[in-house]
Amino acid sequence: MATGWPKTESGALRLSTAVAAAIGAVALTVSVLSASQAILLDGLFNAIYAVVGLFTLRVGRLVIAPDDDTYPFGYGYFESMVNACKGLLMLGVSALALFNSVTALLTGGNTIAAGISIVYAALATAACTLTALVLRRVSGHVRSPLLEADIENWRVNALISAAVLLAFCLIPVARAIGWHTIVPYVDAWLVIAVVLLCLGVPVRVARTAILELLNRSPRSALVDPVRASILGALAPLPTRAVYVRMVRPGRLLYVTVHVVLDEAHPLTIRQADEWRATLDASVREVSAPVIVETLFTAEERWAAPSAGHGIAES
Repeated sequence: MATGWPKTESGALRLSTAVAAAIGAVALTVSVLSASQAILLDGLFNAIYAVVGLFTLRVGRLVIAPDDDTYPFGYGYFESMVNACKGLLMLGVSALALFNSVTALLTGGNTIAAGISIVYAALATAACTLTALVLRRVSGHVRSPLLEADIENWRVNALISAAVLLAFCLIPVARAIGWHTIVPYVDAWLVIAVVLLCLGVPVRVARTAILELLNRSPRSALVDPVRASILGALAPLPTRAVYVRMVRPGRLLYVTVHVVLDEAHPLTIRQADEWRATLDASVREVSAPVIVETLFTAEERWAAPSAGHGIAES
């Protein structure tokens, strides 16, 4: 990676926050000069990301810290909480922009200054594209849900800016060929199109994070290999049943394994610890970072799900 580019998660998140703040400040200023609702929407998106980015930087440091008496299960859920806030804030701004644009269409539209709008859109497209590329290079050797969410944001931001640039370039063309009646409506239609086309991104970001906060099991693409590694490692042990539970707040995977044994096959404390170490190493070959808790019991009622449902392997 070139000298001067960020190489760590914190460096990448600082870059993302700084660029969002810069673009947001410029966009809000240009929106006043150009009277463009599309640029105002872009400015609000970036301003929100810059503010949330300050919390993201703090959370990025917390999630790698060990648990303590105040947060006995660590800080992994903070990561999901930040991403949920990002998605919900983007949805709120999108809804407001959509309402304002529909209102503008019903009241005759608005005329914007095309020249300064085109210059802004060109600069914003270049800045967003470059930021997305830099963050993508960092993510190649740093696994971070916070960083992945930012990359998704800058991809969408670059596409939005490019679409805005294209639409603004149509305004002088429309004027040149005499289509003056459509000019006041270009900006409003542009905002509506951008919101509808990109609505899936904040919905996906918020939905994923909220499901993590609700302790929903991760997707099967992760669950199945982890479960297979656990059952494979326990194969030499005569088990009656194995119950595997997983949640994944942010980047950290929590795995709880309940192993039901016959009373005729007792384990000493040392043997149990050796099996715990074996399972921990086996899961880490599939997913990391991870916390694996293994409990051994001779009574299935201590291992089976309390509601009588779930996954039992034997």
